Amino acid sequence: MKHLRVRPQFQALLSGPAVARTSHFALHRLSSARLPGETEAVQALFMPVDETWIGAMVPKRWARRAVTRNAIRRQIYAVAEDLDPSLSSGAHLVRLRSAFAPAEFPSATSEALKKAVRAELNKLFARAGA
Repeated sequence: MKHLRVRPQFQALLSGPAVARTSHFALHRLSSARLPGETEAVQALFMPVDETWIGAMVPKRWARRAVTRNAIRRQIYAVAEDLDPSLSSGAHLVRLRSAFAPAEFPSATSEALKKAVRAELNKLFARAGA
């Protein structure tokens, strides 16, 4: 599994609609079946095409503290690693689209926050049929 690294990769995924949503996350996907029909520039971003790519987008707007953003990002990558055999090949981007309530999760790295994030990510990938 490879990680998305450069801005054009993220932009290519964000150009399409989200394939699944939960209350806090959205999943964008560019399947490997669709990649051969894309322009050469997009194909070049995701070489080799037959591998699984994963990206995490956790904006400061929705997670103010860096420790929270990093904890959520690590959970995204961990869930994707767990699902790797069943995850379809292509590029996947998980985007945080709303904040977790600071009143409910006062600690940035609490076990409760990690469990809530992991549960919602599993639900997100299940909805997407990944």
